[in-house]
Amino acid sequence: MDLDIFEIFFPVSGVKTSILLPPLVALVISFFTSMGGVSGAFLLLPFQMSFLKYTSPSVSATNFVFNIVAIPSGVYRYIKEGRMAWPLTWVVIIGTLPGVFIGYYLRVLYLPDQRAFKLFVGCVLLYIGSRLLYEATGRAAAGKSRMKALEDKFRQRTTELKTRQNARIASGLPKEAVVKTVSFSLAKVEYEFWGERFSFSTPAMFVLALVVGVIGGTYGIGGGAIIAPFCVAVFHLPVYTVAGAALMGTFLTSIAGVTFYSIMPAKNGFATSPDWLLGLLFGAGGFAGMYLGARFQKFVPQKSIKLMLGAVIVFLAVRYIIQFF
Repeated sequence: MDLDIFEIFFPVSGVKTSILLPPLVALVISFFTSMGGVSGAFLLLPFQMSFLKYTSPSVSATNFVFNIVAIPSGVYRYIKEGRMAWPLTWVVIIGTLPGVFIGYYLRVLYLPDQRAFKLFVGCVLLYIGSRLLYEATGRAAAGKSRMKALEDKFRQRTTELKTRQNARIASGLPKEAVVKTVSFSLAKVEYEFWGERFSFSTPAMFVLALVVGVIGGTYGIGGGAIIAPFCVAVFHLPVYTVAGAALMGTFLTSIAGVTFYSIMPAKNGFATSPDWLLGLLFGAGGFAGMYLGARFQKFVPQKSIKLMLGAVIVFLAVRYIIQFF
């Protein structure tokens, strides 16, 4: 099929491409990244900069639009299944919101030049890619025996439920497989999941969320791909309870990010408002890709997914960093 007949011009971003390309690319990226537990937004931005030649500060805002459209289906699933750790979610949101505001000014005032911004993007990608590669190693797996046991327990129980009841997991989860808040204070948060008790320092999580918000606000991602690994590796929280909080935080901070980029004054006349049509097309593809990725995840080994994603991301990171020098 000749895609040229579907080619249109996006006046806000200055991009001229097939109207089918953005949703198709977002679908493919989100399909694979969602299997690895990370958002596809951090890979969509390099695609827009390198392939579509969309490099103005508004590309960060357009990336936020993708999150707003693509994420709600995942958030709904976690809320329905009772796996939304609300205290963790609120700490993440309260910390990331001011960070996004700071990130906006860093992007507009200090990183409007595409060369400097690509170096920043390369550093963020290098961290995410290196983290994924490390997660696929035996050393990382050795320190997660408790999480592995919890994961095996969860998977075994849900399989039994599906077999016995022939029903959706969400309608048959046992009561101990939902998140129960034990305590929530300015000093510490504690909750239970599947008979296990988990806790974290409220100030430490707030500081982490603030830093992630600054990075995400500058880059154009909500920060879930950065904060989720920290919650699992540093705070030793189960990924089953972290993913929902990270998604919800990413969703709400993306709304804030689009707002900041749309209404705040820009320096030297730089375009900062999002290209809504382009962002919505990316979001539509991402919505479908995340859904399909979640459905097919169980058929693909996690180690293979992380190795593949990690290698691609590190390659992009090194390429951007080298371009700067």
